[in-house]
Amino acid sequence: MCGIVGYIGAREAYPIIINGLKRLEYRGYDSAGVCLSNDALRVFRKKGKVADLVDLVGNQDTHATAGMGHTRWATHGEPSDRNSHPHSSEDGDLVLVHNGIIENYAALKSLLQTKGYTFSSDTDTEVLVNFIHYVQQLEDVKLEEAVRRALREVVGAYAIVVMSRKESNKLVVAKMGSPLVIGLGQEEYFVASDATPFLEFTKRAIYLEDGEMAVVHRNKGVRVSSIATSATVDAHIHQLKMDLESIEKGGYDHFMLKEIYEQPKAIQDTFRGRLLPDEGIIRMEGLDQIREQLLAADRILVVACGTSWHSGLVGEYLIEDLARIPVEVEYASEFRYRNPVLTAKDVVIAVSQSGETADTLAAIKMAKEAGATIFGICNVVGSSIARETHAGAYTHAGPEIGVASTKAFTAQVTVFTLIALWLGRAKGTLAEKRYLDLCQELAGIPDKIASMLQSDAQTVAIAKKIKDSTNALYLGRGYNFPVALEGALKLKEISYIHAEGYPAAEMKHGPIALIDEHMPVIVIAPKSGHYDKIVSNVQEVLARKGQIIAIVDEDDTEIRSMAKDTIGIQPSSECLSPLLTTIPLQLLSYHVAVLRGCNVDQPRNLAKSVTVE
Repeated sequence: MCGIVGYIGAREAYPIIINGLKRLEYRGYDSAGVCLSNDALRVFRKKGKVADLVDLVGNQDTHATAGMGHTRWATHGEPSDRNSHPHSSEDGDLVLVHNGIIENYAALKSLLQTKGYTFSSDTDTEVLVNFIHYVQQLEDVKLEEAVRRALREVVGAYAIVVMSRKESNKLVVAKMGSPLVIGLGQEEYFVASDATPFLEFTKRAIYLEDGEMAVVHRNKGVRVSSIATSATVDAHIHQLKMDLESIEKGGYDHFMLKEIYEQPKAIQDTFRGRLLPDEGIIRMEGLDQIREQLLAADRILVVACGTSWHSGLVGEYLIEDLARIPVEVEYASEFRYRNPVLTAKDVVIAVSQSGETADTLAAIKMAKEAGATIFGICNVVGSSIARETHAGAYTHAGPEIGVASTKAFTAQVTVFTLIALWLGRAKGTLAEKRYLDLCQELAGIPDKIASMLQSDAQTVAIAKKIKDSTNALYLGRGYNFPVALEGALKLKEISYIHAEGYPAAEMKHGPIALIDEHMPVIVIAPKSGHYDKIVSNVQEVLARKGQIIAIVDEDDTEIRSMAKDTIGIQPSSECLSPLLTTIPLQLLSYHVAVLRGCNVDQPRNLAKSVTVE
């Protein structure tokens, strides 16, 4: 939620900041703004996308070698020019950009109003910048000390960058709950919500931890310290492995389409070095680190949100089937508030593409306090979840820029598959032949997906038929029930068509009332998963004149004879089928959204990384 970029050095700051904001626009695109520091602080801000900000600035003077920018996902205050960041203190001395939510902003605002401060926006951020200004004026301290003292009184989540008209050679940054990374160049420094804005300039970065702040000085470099104690922190410098090509479209019309087509590589990269199929070996350092806890676990809990929650549901089927360990899958946003029963014999698997999901992080901290062992699955090296967990596994899917997650889902399912196979063998619950066969079959999944992606014409034709629908129903059984949920989520996320996923057998318990000749019903029906039962469900839909669109094996004949349209997939074992069945559902959603004229990569009201509650 919200993207932050900052720069100080010898280069022109404006083009660096604008380019960085474009790369972070997936985090929010309600409004954008910049602050440039030369002899004064100049602020430009505009409702809409970064392109609208660029149009506003036009040919105005943007010369500056320090500055910061912000692209917003609205929390406090509707999207508007006046609610756009950066926000300034009342006298213009301080300017601030912020990602997060200040929970006690109302109390702080009331205090400031009694001191004569007035406000021109509806945001908690304007309250924060004026509160820092108030502390600085009251206690006559330097900018960094004013920020430190003010933040000690703040309740909430934040990643902030603050600039001062009187102290123009520094940026002061701080973090609590929202991500912030500092790029270390040659006598120049970058600040951002993630590393993508400065990849072409440096691969050396410091990820701030919660409760840390830093002074980024033009001449003196970076000093990281504790907000609570002001003690200097010996920050670890990470060497980034991400490359610039991975965050560009590479000739595709949209990032989402590129990322769908990257899935064979993403899955292969996720199991590369971990799966040795010819030797029957799964080697994962993160699992070895908590081997005793996993093998002795009374149960495994999966906490996640959105698409990651769906991958966790597939993980539940996999682990219970292959390793015979009870698994519960929880929405992190509910888990953290419902006083769950947790013990030291529980293993909690936290799943997040970004590694920064606020609710999932809070759930991790709660589980750790209860003594549970935490294993993280995320896609971003150095992210908060990677640092908070006892052990974990990266998905190696590469940067995912499209807001609707695609390759992250299949990469997460791949990790769950590896975990389940490893556990099943270690516990002796999985027959050796089945284990070896599944290892070989998993190794062949990328080639199967690559083959499927070569023929997309049928999906486009189906998309043309259903693009004007107002509702859609997705049905699946067993391992493909979570795929039905994920397929429905993709369609509503990017095309704005209302869609719901259901277990196929549950259709009779309510949703069948919705079915008529106008309702597309997408049925996931590989032969390896309860096929005869799915055939019966298809007949029930046909009896109500529903439009059946079926995902079936390439050699299927029975459902093909009944369905209005079908999309073929290569056959697989049931437990691996979600890696295949999800692909045509992603493509169907994509093509429907394009035909409806929707912004595929930046669907309305959504942001990629949900770093606030």
